[in-house]
Amino acid sequence: MAGQQFQYDDSGNTFFYFLTSFVGLIVIPATYYLWPRDQNAEQLRLKSLRRVHGRCLWYRLRLMKSQQSIVPTLKKAALLFGWAVFLLLAYKVSKLDREYQEYNPYEVLHLEAGASVAEIKKQYRVLSLKHHPDKGGDEAMFMKLAKAYSALTNEEARDNWEKYGNPDGPRGDSFFNLTTHFQRIVLLKPFLFINILINPIVTSLFILINTTQLFMHFMYKTPTMNMKRLVMVLTAAFEFDPRSNKEAIIRPTDNIEVPQLIRELGNINVKKKEPPFCYPYSLKARVLLLTHLARMDVSENVEEDQRFVVKKCPALLQEMINVGCQLTMMATSRGGLRAPRLTSIENCMKLSQMVLQGLQEAKSPLLQLPHFEEEHLRYCISKKYKVRTLQDLVSLKDSDRRNMLRFLGEEKYDEVIAVLGSFPCINMETKLQVLDDEDSNKVTAGSIVTVTVTLTRKRMSVSSDAKNKTKVWQNKNKGAKKAAKSKKKKLTKKKPVTQQQAKGDKAKHPNGNVAGNDDAAASKVEEDDLSDKGSESDEAEGNKDSPSERDEESDKQSDTEVDEIEWEALQQSIQRRERALLETKSKVTHPVYSLYFPEEKQEWWWLYIADRKEQTLVSMPNHVCTLKDTEEVELKFPAPSKTGNYQYSVILRSDSFMGLDQIKPLKLEVHEAKAMMDNHPQWDIPETEEEEDDQEDSDGIEESEEDEEDND
Repeated sequence: MAGQQFQYDDSGNTFFYFLTSFVGLIVIPATYYLWPRDQNAEQLRLKSLRRVHGRCLWYRLRLMKSQQSIVPTLKKAALLFGWAVFLLLAYKVSKLDREYQEYNPYEVLHLEAGASVAEIKKQYRVLSLKHHPDKGGDEAMFMKLAKAYSALTNEEARDNWEKYGNPDGPRGDSFFNLTTHFQRIVLLKPFLFINILINPIVTSLFILINTTQLFMHFMYKTPTMNMKRLVMVLTAAFEFDPRSNKEAIIRPTDNIEVPQLIRELGNINVKKKEPPFCYPYSLKARVLLLTHLARMDVSENVEEDQRFVVKKCPALLQEMINVGCQLTMMATSRGGLRAPRLTSIENCMKLSQMVLQGLQEAKSPLLQLPHFEEEHLRYCISKKYKVRTLQDLVSLKDSDRRNMLRFLGEEKYDEVIAVLGSFPCINMETKLQVLDDEDSNKVTAGSIVTVTVTLTRKRMSVSSDAKNKTKVWQNKNKGAKKAAKSKKKKLTKKKPVTQQQAKGDKAKHPNGNVAGNDDAAASKVEEDDLSDKGSESDEAEGNKDSPSERDEESDKQSDTEVDEIEWEALQQSIQRRERALLETKSKVTHPVYSLYFPEEKQEWWWLYIADRKEQTLVSMPNHVCTLKDTEEVELKFPAPSKTGNYQYSVILRSDSFMGLDQIKPLKLEVHEAKAMMDNHPQWDIPETEEEEDDQEDSDGIEESEEDEEDND
């Protein structure tokens, strides 16, 4: 910075340019993201969901919030105030003098460019007499006239103006010097912007690093984690600690209400001294989560804290699953590390379902429906009906179902049927391939196996003839099988008839006459037959190799057809990947029916491949968040290094509903990999070509030597 000249803005005008741009950078994006959406559209959406989700906690809270909340009004007022400040600053900036505009002495003297010296002197004399301070003129204007006159008449000033645009020579870099008040504003603006706007958004969307490290420590320490241990680790997250998260609150009444809830719950490992499970925040969060799973009634203060804990749990469980997958990948790649067992990761998924539905692990999935209580289950599990799952309830006839649920009134029964019909029913189809290989259907040791899973979501159909109809989730088509069997029987019966007809056709002559009616015609026909037989025998002798040639041609055609099919499949998979990278699908699928969850949740699923015998993950769980109607997911994993038959399972688990998980077997037959070719045909160069290349190289060397001699 040595040798530079600085000009300080003592007036503070430059600060308004900075402040205007800074306010604009805040107001414009904030208006786009924070301006309240149309309330009528939200009201219409809630009205359409009322028939099914009317009893859900999240629906009632959303309805109350939309009716009583003044947040949209405050947002509008704040944004309008920001725009008013922005427009005021823009108006202020537009009125400021342009201090750094190009200096033109001809304009100051009101002359045209290229005026002569005589004209300049004459004009200067007239204007100086007019604006002289001694004669009541403007002193500032008089100084400008003198500066312009010297710039046009003095050679040095004229040269400076032509070179630098200023008669006084080059100007230094201009920096604005702020007063102490302005300095505080400028320094505090970014700090306030980050802490007030950015920090709450980041805290609510992401998981704290300390929580991730905590999950990694305990999942590595206890690879097999039961449900009780999992709840303890989950509620030890730093999101529930008031020192790390300001949303978490420790109330004075906790010392009275939390011990009372502990006595009602029973054994929850209160005496465990292992940190952080013994800390007050962890114990409180654990008690609140267990009371939620037990559907216990709590006070208003405890209920508010309970909703805060419950809302955080799905994201924390997803983070715990991600940590388990990372540890599994590290164990398989490095070796020597303990990977979490499959039960630990699946318990995280089950706990997510339990939190969403407010149910304990051993409870019946029928309790997810409205108006169902523990005492009503005895009607369902009786010997007459044997209904234990949602699928069993759907498969009943309407008359049997109504008789079984006779403890419900008509309105309640209709509501149960409407809710049951909104539950998802997923059809899962799998296709195993080895892409980018010669034989895509043959799995070799160490190859990359791709399992394409097609998921189709439908609603559970509740009809009166449900028993006669096939279940959607079983994919059985008994009628088609019976029709196929009947067709086979008909074909077997028709075979002898066709043989008799063929014999009858052979008994007739080519001209349509019956044998024995016309001797002359018979003799002619016999001669024609003999001539035909002789020609056929000659052709057969001339074409002895025709069957083998035909077989070779058919094999070639089949090979080319197979290659074309594989190429088309490969191109389709590449196009699917490109489309998946370019398009962004919405994660808004279908709202989850959850009676006790305080926030609206969308239907999402986990899809993965596992070896249930070895209790290990084969492919990492894919969190499918865009399944609205149909979704295609690719699961990739390396084939085992040893040949043989392997039994895997393709598993689909919901993160919201209990009793809707699906497990589909996947058989894998691994063959030996092809040996690497040491001498590939493309590297076999004939000796003649090598000799020609050597001759060309020698000729080139000789020509270059001759050229060098000529130059010398």
